Amino acid sequence: MLPGFARTRQLFCYGCAIAAVLFVSMAASRAQSNVEQVYTNPILYSDYSDPDVIRDGTNYYLVSSTFEFVPGIPILQSPDLVHWSILTQVLPKIKLAPQYDMKNGDRYGRGVWAPAIRKHNGLFYVFFPTPDEGIFVSTAAQITGPWSDPIAVIAGPGYEDPCPFWDDDGSAYLIHSRLHAGPLILHRMAPDGKSVLDDGKEIIRDPKNLPTLEGPKLYKRNGYFYIFAPYGGVAIGPQAVFRSRSIYGPYEYRTVLAQGTTAVNGPHQGAYVETPDGQPWFVHFHSSGAHGRILYLEPVRWEDDWPVIGQAPPGAQTGQPVSAWPAPHHIGPPSSQHPQTSDEFNASVLAPQWEWNHNPDDIHWSLRERPGFLRLRAMQAADLLHARNTLTQQMQNKSLEFTARLELRGMQNGMHAGIAMFEKSASGLEVVQSENRRTLRLFDPGETVPGPAVASQAVQLRLRVDADRVSYSYSLDGGRSFHPIGGPTAITFSWWKGSRPALFAYSNEQNDTAGYADFDWVHYTPLATGQDHN
Repeated sequence: MLPGFARTRQLFCYGCAIAAVLFVSMAASRAQSNVEQVYTNPILYSDYSDPDVIRDGTNYYLVSSTFEFVPGIPILQSPDLVHWSILTQVLPKIKLAPQYDMKNGDRYGRGVWAPAIRKHNGLFYVFFPTPDEGIFVSTAAQITGPWSDPIAVIAGPGYEDPCPFWDDDGSAYLIHSRLHAGPLILHRMAPDGKSVLDDGKEIIRDPKNLPTLEGPKLYKRNGYFYIFAPYGGVAIGPQAVFRSRSIYGPYEYRTVLAQGTTAVNGPHQGAYVETPDGQPWFVHFHSSGAHGRILYLEPVRWEDDWPVIGQAPPGAQTGQPVSAWPAPHHIGPPSSQHPQTSDEFNASVLAPQWEWNHNPDDIHWSLRERPGFLRLRAMQAADLLHARNTLTQQMQNKSLEFTARLELRGMQNGMHAGIAMFEKSASGLEVVQSENRRTLRLFDPGETVPGPAVASQAVQLRLRVDADRVSYSYSLDGGRSFHPIGGPTAITFSWWKGSRPALFAYSNEQNDTAGYADFDWVHYTPLATGQDHN
């Protein structure tokens, strides 16, 4: 055999071996990608109430109610409808009444209710109501903003749950309900979405069979107009779907999702969305006590131009929530993203998980006065619920630990600074300075528990949530050891929101130089329960 031929055959065989390895590798990769992924509910163990969802390309975007908390209306992003992270917010502040600045009262439980998000002619729209001021719209060319200042589409009190709709011929409509739920009212709307063109027409009212009808979302499919709307109340109400060949009705309806034999009471208000290849899904909330209204993802199937949501035998009209299901079709690599929680306060702007209890007074907080720290300058208040600039974030798990490191050099007499579970019946662990002495103190609505004196210039404060109870502890030795204070305290649902971890500083004394507290970091640790993550 000629040497050149032998070398050629050797190279050929070597190439065949490489090709075989590549083929096996590609086949294994393809087999792995074809393994059916399964998700578990809830997809978000967090209080994203009244969710609305759209798809733009291969990304999904979700908005929810934020009530008095600001920045308002977070926009969450997901590549697969299961894994979500916080992208931005629509409203930096709510500039609709002095009460949002805690002047002449407050807006606890009011503010932004049930927003709707849509994209039309290349522009993103978010419509939202406030029960005291009207229905508003903000727009943006990019989902990340900037978002326009809200414009009143309908001014005045008493409206809730708006949803826009643009028909195939360009005609625009706005559907909404009224405060305390129902009836459903439809308006012609200007094509730019900034005003309504009539007084509206009542299209659905049935208080006997459909009490507390609310949260309408309007869609069109196969020549039918569909209204997805829950009824019966937040805690127990099921989901109905109405359909008609005319947008003004008359509408026939079915109950398409109910609790059934599951523990998911009131599988309530939500949004219909399809994957790029047309697979249908429904995102809704479930009222889960102190954690607020957490989110579930349900498969949808269409039978005779009616949707059936969740798990249901063939021919059934009403489904029930699934605990686990094959995941939505997904383009791209698997995702493990989740809403942001921990924060080192190293940025010059607040991370998107943070929301103030009302509009903040911006001269009384800073991330720049001392880089790497959140500085809260104390303002005068009688107690925590009347204090401004309380900074909160949502629980993202059924059980968790939330630890903050707090430096005390800037504290003055009369100051309170610490951590809390923020709600109508708030509890917390604070450092209190009086007569130039600092002490720890646990507080809840029923009592206060005195703790030790604090001689050091820094403390670590920790809260631990286990289901619907919270317990507190502290460290005076740099986190090497933590000591409990008081006993477990109940946390509750209030102001239409779940209880939430918070940072605060205020003073009982009227003093423009009342001191400050420096928060070095916050570390959030999920405690696995098997029920709150995918």
